[in-house]
Amino acid sequence: MLNSCEAMAVLPAKDLKRAREFYRDVLGLEPAEENEAGLTYRTTAGSGFFLYETDNAGSAKNTQVSWTTDNLEKEMAELRGRGVVFADFDFPGLKTENGIAELGGERTAWFTDSEGNIHALGQRA
Repeated sequence: MLNSCEAMAVLPAKDLKRAREFYRDVLGLEPAEENEAGLTYRTTAGSGFFLYETDNAGSAKNTQVSWTTDNLEKEMAELRGRGVVFADFDFPGLKTENGIAELGGERTAWFTDSEGNIHALGQRA
């Protein structure tokens, strides 16, 4: 039933103006649509997410958006150059080196946006 429907992530922002600046200045994204409810972003790969203002932003402790790239180190270097800090983990089942974890054939790195939302950046083997 839902396989023909478009799906999109929904991200909260405590400060929509600040979030918009982060997505523009740090991630290089501009909204494809804008209305009183929030901002819709779309990638050229066909995915997207909706960003809206709420006091609940930053409360989730799980990955909320996952990005896939063909060159993880290159993307990380560019994002680091724009001020992104990648998380480091060292506990059973998850250890990062230089911000990258090896997970079942995928290499993944995590960062947070200006609103505390957790993003993953991964490269499939």
